Amino acid sequence: MLKNHANVFFILISLLLLMSIMASLLLGTVNISVIELFKVLLSPATSNHLTNSAPVVNSIYDTVIWQIRLPRLLSACLVGAGLAISGAILQNITRNPLADPYLFGLMAGAGLGATIVSIVLPAHFISIAVGAFIGSLLAVVMVFAVCIGSNWRKPELSLLAGVAVSFMLSAMTSFILYFAEPFAANRVIFWLLGSLSPTDWFSVKLLAPIFVLVLLLALALRRQLDALLLSDESAQTLGVNTVKLRLVLIIATALLTAAIVSQSGGIAFVGLMVPHIARYLFGVTATKLLIASALIGALFMIWVDNLARIALPQQEIPLGVVTSFIGSIFFLFLMRNQAK
Repeated sequence: MLKNHANVFFILISLLLLMSIMASLLLGTVNISVIELFKVLLSPATSNHLTNSAPVVNSIYDTVIWQIRLPRLLSACLVGAGLAISGAILQNITRNPLADPYLFGLMAGAGLGATIVSIVLPAHFISIAVGAFIGSLLAVVMVFAVCIGSNWRKPELSLLAGVAVSFMLSAMTSFILYFAEPFAANRVIFWLLGSLSPTDWFSVKLLAPIFVLVLLLALALRRQLDALLLSDESAQTLGVNTVKLRLVLIIATALLTAAIVSQSGGIAFVGLMVPHIARYLFGVTATKLLIASALIGALFMIWVDNLARIALPQQEIPLGVVTSFIGSIFFLFLMRNQAK
């Protein structure tokens, strides 16, 4: 019934996303009115910011909007949308409703790679991003080695392999942090809990092209993804190379997850929870699922970040704490409804 109103839901979610973006630009310790916000966004300095030229107006509002709130807001959208489509892709290619970057080991691998780089090398986002990607690939290789062949047909096996890899790589991360210099270890531990406070325009420039690339790749392979939902045999009958398809899409999600972890740390449950909501509202076909997951994921992460920023005075709550709390309640509620 709900899927018959997919176009209405798309319009409503798009409007909610637009209103959330405007509301988030107004939230913060510096009070900015709606009129002042539009003055900053529509001022001649806007074109200078977009072209990296020197700003014409250098007001406090201009600095707060363009240098702090807007890059953080866009980063939140890209992180939420990226984790959501990664979860949707992993759930479709494994036919496992519990698959996501966190339970599949990708986030633990990215965290391990980024931790090694942070402890051994001077902190630099490029280095962390590369280390996170190598760590994610390590997780992919380990899970793929266990599940290659007929084991992909057993959803519980791929899930358990991902959980085992995730615990193993998390244990290695904890071991490194235990022997690391205390100040560096504390910095990495806080980062692993998830935060968008370090993000800036560099984060947007890094995440945006990777997110668009992975989304376009998944949309280009939408027919193969839909065929894979039936069974491996049905997909192969339709000419789909299931092993190659899974390998390409897992590497793509590993790249996207690694980029996200390098900029925002570990944020759990988004890739698991959002695709379930999108599937409930829009159905299981890949095109609608991917676009809806991206919109809902961006909307969800915007308000998670707002809550993390304003819930406590003078300090931020780690994003991973907020998403884990909301995600666990969501799944307990989901399991309770399914048990009826």
